[in-house]
Amino acid sequence: MKFLDQAKIHLRSGDGGDGVVAFRRERYIEFGGPDGGNGGKGGDIVFEAVANLNTLIDFRYTQHFRARKGGNGAGSDRTGAGAPDVVIKVPVGTQILDDDQETLLADLDRPGKRIVLLRGGDGGFGNAHFKSSTNRAPRRADKGWPGEERSVWLRLKLIADVGLVGLPNAGKSTFLSVVSAARPKIADYPFTTLHPQLGVVRPSATQEFVVADIPGLIEGAHEGAGLGDRFLGHVERCAVLLHLVDGAAGDVVEAWRTVRRELEAYDAGLAAKPEIIGLNKADAMTPRQASARRAALQRASGRPVYLLSGATRQGVDEIVGVLQAALTDSKRDRAA
Repeated sequence: MKFLDQAKIHLRSGDGGDGVVAFRRERYIEFGGPDGGNGGKGGDIVFEAVANLNTLIDFRYTQHFRARKGGNGAGSDRTGAGAPDVVIKVPVGTQILDDDQETLLADLDRPGKRIVLLRGGDGGFGNAHFKSSTNRAPRRADKGWPGEERSVWLRLKLIADVGLVGLPNAGKSTFLSVVSAARPKIADYPFTTLHPQLGVVRPSATQEFVVADIPGLIEGAHEGAGLGDRFLGHVERCAVLLHLVDGAAGDVVEAWRTVRRELEAYDAGLAAKPEIIGLNKADAMTPRQASARRAALQRASGRPVYLLSGATRQGVDEIVGVLQAALTDSKRDRAA
């Protein structure tokens, strides 16, 4: 299934049904009078987050959603039938934005969460509603109220615990394939990852967390260079960032700083998340190179740097343990 994380759709809730003018006229019934019923309510537009979806691809082919009009009233003071709601199912983590793509209307961030985005119109009153002691035979009936109409953007932000960031070819996809059952595309050229990938890591029988791998960032990504920085939205919800640096590429400090600049340009809150730094591809460096580059990166970042190799699994178990500990600390801080 193709991954799609943005879509524009057009919505219209149902109009209310019309009230009617009717009078009771039955043989042998002494008292008649107005008995026109009210119209039924139009259908609502409802969004629901479901756990078994992970892409917005369905909205590429179906972009218009319209609820039905409520039923008209009838004689004998009968109210028209209410129209059924249109329930639009979206992946967990979907945000609903106004047409300006900036105003947040709803954030469906947990399974089963529902929101009525557009309400259907109320039904109009029949003439029975208007009868009174001074108006014994009203001939007034109201039309149903119109529904609402608007265009919205859907934007999917994946729900993951750890976000993988780094330059292209930093070894993120290889790392994900080693620590989880995910099978992302792996090749020796930049931008092999074109769409976010998810993998579930199980350090032990009682522990697990989700890792999101996004396409690599390059300098100027916030201005549209490379694949841009739009996919960073998928790591906004992550508790911890794992920043992989290609140790075999040479200037590891500048590589680290390039990605940090792009994170800060995208969102200061994202750059402030806890960051675990991994110096990857230890198998492609001599021990002296690995030691010198690790020390330089530690001085520049002010953080511990973990040496690993996704290809040989060197240091992988250690960094998985560090990630699990960081997630535990993050959950404790949120609960405090």
